Amino acid sequence: QVQLVESGGGLVQPGGSLRLSCAASERSFSTYFMGWFRQAPGKEREFVAALAWSSDIINYADYVKGRFTISRDNAKNTVYLQMNSLDSEDTGVYYCAADPGWARVRTSPRYWGQGTQVTVSS
Repeated sequence: QVQLVESGGGLVQPGGSLRLSCAASERSFSTYFMGWFRQAPGKEREFVAALAWSSDIINYADYVKGRFTISRDNAKNTVYLQMNSLDSEDTGVYYCAADPGWARVRTSPRYWGQGTQVTVSS
């Protein structure tokens, strides 16, 4: 069982930046594929980004490419999501996710965090 705890959400103005963190409890964290999803009010949860355990494979949704950066520190059991040039469309609850498989971490991950709220507003 992998427990994931997100932090770093908050209120930011359009054009601003935030960095989300996700701490994992699992000692074998370095063997999991990690991802981020988000859910805007009234919308379905959608994929944002994912990376492999070695960080050599990274995938971003088109709507965040060039603005968001996913990274991980296996020594700290933590994955990050650096978000730049934020706009109102990025508002939502952001969820960290983990799965042993690359395909599943981007579609239906086995493990989820509780989510952290990101609000982009002036």
